[in-house]
Amino acid sequence: MISDPDLSNPDSLPDPDPSGGGLFGDAAPSAAPAPYRVLARAYRPVRFGELIGQDAMVRILRRAFELNRVAHGFMLTGVRGTGKTTTARIIARALNCIGPDGRGGPTADPCGVCANCVAILADRHPDVLEMDAASHTGVDDIREIIEVTRYRPIQARMKVFIIDEVHMLSRNAFNALLKTLEEPPAQVTFIFATTELRKVPVTVLSRCQRFDLRRVSQRELAAHFAAIAARERARLSADALAIIARAADGSVRDGLSLLDQAISLSGAAPSGPGGETAAEIDAAMVADMLGLADRGLVFDLFEAVMRGRADLALALSETAHQRGADPGLVLSDLLELLHTVSRLKAVPALREGSELPEAERVRCGALAERLGMAVLGRAWQMLLKGIAEIEQAPNRQDAADMILIRLCHVHDLPTPGELVRRLTQAGSAAPSAAAAPDPGRSAPDPESAAFPAEPAEGVRRLSGGPGAPSAQAALQTALQVAQAASFDPAPSLRSWREVVAHVASRREPTLHGHLRHCVHPVRFAPPVIELRCEPEAPRDLTQRLGAILLEATGTRWTIAISRQPGEPTLAEQSGEVEAKSRTAAEAHPLVQAILLAFPGARIGALRDTRLDEYGLLPETVADERQAVQGDFTPLGAEPPGPGEFTFEPDDLPENDR
Repeated sequence: MISDPDLSNPDSLPDPDPSGGGLFGDAAPSAAPAPYRVLARAYRPVRFGELIGQDAMVRILRRAFELNRVAHGFMLTGVRGTGKTTTARIIARALNCIGPDGRGGPTADPCGVCANCVAILADRHPDVLEMDAASHTGVDDIREIIEVTRYRPIQARMKVFIIDEVHMLSRNAFNALLKTLEEPPAQVTFIFATTELRKVPVTVLSRCQRFDLRRVSQRELAAHFAAIAARERARLSADALAIIARAADGSVRDGLSLLDQAISLSGAAPSGPGGETAAEIDAAMVADMLGLADRGLVFDLFEAVMRGRADLALALSETAHQRGADPGLVLSDLLELLHTVSRLKAVPALREGSELPEAERVRCGALAERLGMAVLGRAWQMLLKGIAEIEQAPNRQDAADMILIRLCHVHDLPTPGELVRRLTQAGSAAPSAAAAPDPGRSAPDPESAAFPAEPAEGVRRLSGGPGAPSAQAALQTALQVAQAASFDPAPSLRSWREVVAHVASRREPTLHGHLRHCVHPVRFAPPVIELRCEPEAPRDLTQRLGAILLEATGTRWTIAISRQPGEPTLAEQSGEVEAKSRTAAEAHPLVQAILLAFPGARIGALRDTRLDEYGLLPETVADERQAVQGDFTPLGAEPPGPGEFTFEPDDLPENDR
């Protein structure tokens, strides 16, 4: 019979069961599983050779370590996820690595097994200090760092301070850091990382070696993600990897986060070596995960829109919506595809490169062959405006459908040059006739993506290019007048306007502004001037003006203040001339036809080569003509005078520039 143990005597207690049971017969607690590390952390580069897409920076740093010319301060800048903090940690390990035998020096290839390398990799080295400037922005935080720099390293060869998001530091914090950063102790290295380089003071930038980490190309990202997926025993199709690389937008970390999410889509979890490989993840699954439309569907939608097939375009849009694709992202995909087609249209040599996948290169090249640049440009403007409209619409899908319907008719709209040519040929015909389709132009074939070429003759003539002899004559006249005036060495002070212009030539901007906007000339009889000043005019205006006139002419002028109303100021006179010119422009039949044919168009700035820098006619002409008449004649007609109005680029609607 087994007697009960004596609880008062610890030595009489039985030994634990070696089979693993608890002291009281219950099961032994199992070890907790190790927490999962996301791919962005598990595959963080630990050597320069593992960094992707930053070949120039790696080459410079390697050479610097070989020549023992390592700087005491580094500024790493670039978009998120390109490896700024990772590079800083690699530099810290390279500076402090002592090799497996403990006798090594600074090297571009740290061993990874010495005490310093292991501690830095584990983020627990006492001499490598990381600080997030987003949460430590004050001058006191920088003072603590400066105080630490006074002491020698505890364990390593160099003290390394890594300050992330350094642009978040306050101005006083930057100023406190300047002296130490310029002349740091020999055992101290500063490494800064930022995504907003423009917010860093130039005084800090000048004390650091700057490295710009560029966005990683989609091809490099796709290859990198394929290698990681293979190590994780996950199968992703090439199209799926391409979608992830495109969505990463040059950021390795963002792409790895998406890859981590995509691997979870497979039916079976990835197993270890020798286990069963998970099911393949295709492009459709990744597109659904990201809320994107299938790439092939985007191509089909783009072709339907360019062919004018509104029924097919709306059906494809509904299909994408049913799959869960966001309407705004669908239009963004169309915008990206439109950009690619436009690039291939503008630079045909890009079709031979390997930047794009083969399927996209072939389809985009075919679209570039059949689409005109005018159609592509107008579609770009309409999509840009449409994406902004979606954000304000109560129903995003309805807004997307309306935008697609407008895009389907983009090739039916006449180009600005085409419209101007029709209006010119028709003379002062009714606007409705000018906007009607050209009878000689056949209706677009719904099965053809070949669109009309861009007739630019009318645009060239509007802008004063070839085919606009009247504009060229006006330009030559203006140049001759300007050249003749430039050779007059003596100031001409025969009128109040010439006096004000002389003040401007003396580089007196404040006085010139007051004379132009606040002074009403009452009488001008050299050397006597009577003025009425507005209340905001400075008290010493007459003294300053008299001194300038005395110096210019050698004669003392009498400048008196009058209570008479006087003439309007030069600014008011210029406003009157501009108002009359705009009224004349708006009343012209050709301008009215253009405004009615293009809803939303407006008249921009009007330029008349006869006007001087104050927007007024020359005074000799102004005395003969009491009113300013606008000169608007049909293109090709003889100009009524030496100058004519010309249109600015914003005269045409935003979608047709």
